[in-house]
Amino acid sequence: MRYALGIEYDGGGFLGWQRLTQPGVESTQTLQAALETALSRVADAPVATTCAGRTDAGVHARCNVVHFDSDAGRSPRNWMLGTTSLLPPSMSVRWCREVAPDFNARFSARARRYRYSILNRPVRPALGRQYLAWTRRPLDAGAMHRAAQALVGELDFSSFRTVHCQAPHARRDLQEISVRREGDVVVVEVQANAFLHHMVRNIVGSLLEVGDGSRPGHWIADVLAARDRRRAGPTAPAGGLVFLGPLYPAGCDLPAEVTLGAEGAGASAAFLPFPTP
Repeated sequence: MRYALGIEYDGGGFLGWQRLTQPGVESTQTLQAALETALSRVADAPVATTCAGRTDAGVHARCNVVHFDSDAGRSPRNWMLGTTSLLPPSMSVRWCREVAPDFNARFSARARRYRYSILNRPVRPALGRQYLAWTRRPLDAGAMHRAAQALVGELDFSSFRTVHCQAPHARRDLQEISVRREGDVVVVEVQANAFLHHMVRNIVGSLLEVGDGSRPGHWIADVLAARDRRRAGPTAPAGGLVFLGPLYPAGCDLPAEVTLGAEGAGASAAFLPFPTP
């Protein structure tokens, strides 16, 4: 049987999603390794996973999706509860579904959504600090939103990917991007068919320069056109970034939050342990 899981995690204590084989790296130091170790104990056999989004070190997820194959006689409920009981406290399985043999968590996804949250006030955060970036400089969220619209479309995002990005090309279809203020928090939400390495954090780092008045709004379009990472702003910190999750066609029979066109699809409910002001 093939199964899909919805995974929630705080990425602060991990070296990112992808399993590492470097000497000295323990099996539980990456999210993939921790999950596969737990699944293998439930299955009483080795289990390998494929995920929708390989998040970087320090990046969180509200609902990353993975798939795996197993012939162990376990119900979806057993997989969900048994695996969660064996995971670190900062990681849990939110749901489990049986899926078709050709379902692929990575390649079946049609879109992916991220949210970046910035606390914008004179003093740093105490509560929820692991889920927030922080700047004391006043930000104009409206100016950031207007500038960001230059990034919508199927475009070359070479200026917004790390020099270590291994993707064969930099063209991505950025379907929507919004910037809004919720009290003291400025929220950037982005949806695209796929993302390049550090793409969201590099976009946010550049938008911050527009927001604080260091750059004019048209600068974002100029950076995009340059196709040169050196022209963009700095990479924003990892802690403010949450992978909200992928979106799949309705035929995949997954929960509404990860289904295109479903009510609540891609919902951006707060990930913080307290309501935003």
